[in-house]
Amino acid sequence: MFGVFDKDRQYLDEELAVQKNFDVVSRDITVGGRRAVFYFVDGFCKDELMQKLLQFVMGIQTRDMPMDAQGMNKIMPYVEVEDSQDFGVIIRNVLSGYFAILVEGFESCVLIDSRTYPARGVEQPDKDKALRGSRDGFVETIIFNTALVRRRIRSTDLRIEHMQAGITSKTDIAICYMDSRVDKKFLDTIKKKIENIKVDALTMNQESLAECLYPGKWFNPLPKFKYTERPDVAAAQILEGNIIILVDNSPSAMILPVSILDIVEEADDYYFPPITGTYLRIARLLTFLMNYLLTPTFLLFMQNPQWVPKAFEFTIIQDDVNIPLVWQFLILEFAIDGLKLAAVNTPSMLSTPLSVVAAIVLGEFAVKSGWFNSEVMLYMSFVALANYTQQNYELGYAVKFFRMINLVLTACFDIWGFVIGNLIFVVALACNKTVAGYSYLSTVRPFGMNKLSRFVIRRRLPQSKE
Repeated sequence: MFGVFDKDRQYLDEELAVQKNFDVVSRDITVGGRRAVFYFVDGFCKDELMQKLLQFVMGIQTRDMPMDAQGMNKIMPYVEVEDSQDFGVIIRNVLSGYFAILVEGFESCVLIDSRTYPARGVEQPDKDKALRGSRDGFVETIIFNTALVRRRIRSTDLRIEHMQAGITSKTDIAICYMDSRVDKKFLDTIKKKIENIKVDALTMNQESLAECLYPGKWFNPLPKFKYTERPDVAAAQILEGNIIILVDNSPSAMILPVSILDIVEEADDYYFPPITGTYLRIARLLTFLMNYLLTPTFLLFMQNPQWVPKAFEFTIIQDDVNIPLVWQFLILEFAIDGLKLAAVNTPSMLSTPLSVVAAIVLGEFAVKSGWFNSEVMLYMSFVALANYTQQNYELGYAVKFFRMINLVLTACFDIWGFVIGNLIFVVALACNKTVAGYSYLSTVRPFGMNKLSRFVIRRRLPQSKE
C-alpha cells in the first residue's frame, strides 16, 4: 500500500534501477522538516525550471508544510502538477520526463510535468514541399505537432485526445478531430482498435500502428492511409471531418479515412487560384494515367506494328531488338528501384558526381551496348520521373506493381492480356475498401458528375453563412 516512505522509495529505486541507469537520477532532500526524494530522467527535465522548483520546495518551512500531496499541489508555483498513488502511473510518467517528489507522510506522489524532449527545429519538410504556403513542418515531438495544429484551428470544437500503445514502449498517440464534423461511429472504432493493440512496441511508429489498425491482405498494395508532414494539410483534413493521428517520434500525420482521389490531392491545388489549381490537378491525373498505361501500350503496339497510325510510325523501333521488350521493361523497373536505393544511401557530397556518371554509363552506353533500345529507355525515363508527380510513395509502388502485371500479361496474351491487365487494375480499385469500410472510389461512386467534378475542378472556397 502506498504511504510508507521507506517501502515506497525502495520499490521505486528497484523498478527504476536507479543504481544501474546513469540517466535516472534520485536525490534525497528535506522538505518542511520531512524526508523526501525526487526522481527524474536526466535530459528530459528543464534545468532552469528544476532549479527554481527545487529552491522553492527546499525553502518550505515546517510551519508552512502541507499535510498531503493535494496541499502541495496548491502551493506549487507551476502549472502542470498532479498526484498519484498508482506505482505504474508514477513509473511511466518518470520515464516520460516527469519530475516526481516522494515526501514522507504523503499518501500519494507529487508529479510535475517539467519535461522537454530533444527536437530539431520546425522547418519545411523535404518530402511534402509546396510552391507556396507555409514553410513549417511536423517534428518528432508530439507536443510540438499538436501545437502546430492548434495554432491553425482555434476552435473549441477541436479535440485532441491522448492514448498510448505498446506494452513496453507505451508510445504516445494523439487523435485530432472536430467533434461536430467527425464520424462518431468510425472514431469509436479507431479508439477501440488502439486500446486493444497487443504489441510489445510500435517500433516503426506510424507504420506499426497502421498495420495494427488495418491488418489487411499482404498482396493488396493500394494504400489505406495518407501521410503528410505539413501542419496546414493536416488542419485542412481535420476541418473536412477526417481524423488525424499523431504518433510520438514520427514527423508526419496519419490521415484517415481516405479514398484514391484524397490521396492524389496536394497542397498546391489550393495555394494557387482556381484555374491554376484545376490545371495542376488535371496534369497530375493525366500523368498518373500515362504512368500506368505508357509502357504496356507501347509494348502492345510493338507486338502489333500494323495497328500503329501512320502519323506515329516513327515510334516503331527500327534497331535490332536483342532482348525481348518485355524483359527490357522489367529489368529497367528493377534497375530504377536499385538507383533509388543507391541515391538514399549515397553521401550528399558524392550524389552529384555519381548521378552524372550513372546518367552517362547507364543511359548512353546501355543503349550502345545493345542491352536496351533507345525507345525503351525514353519511356522508362518518363515513368521514373512521373512517379514523383504525386507525393504518396505507397500509391506509386502500387501503380508500379499493376503496371508490371500488365506488361507480363500483354507479352503473354497480346491484346487480351492488355485488356485483362487493365481490368485487374480497375477491379482492384473498385473492390478496395477504405479503413472506414467505404469504397475506395467513394468520391466517384455513385457516378455523379457534380461529385467527381469537385475533385477535378478546383473551385473557390465556400463562404461561411455565419
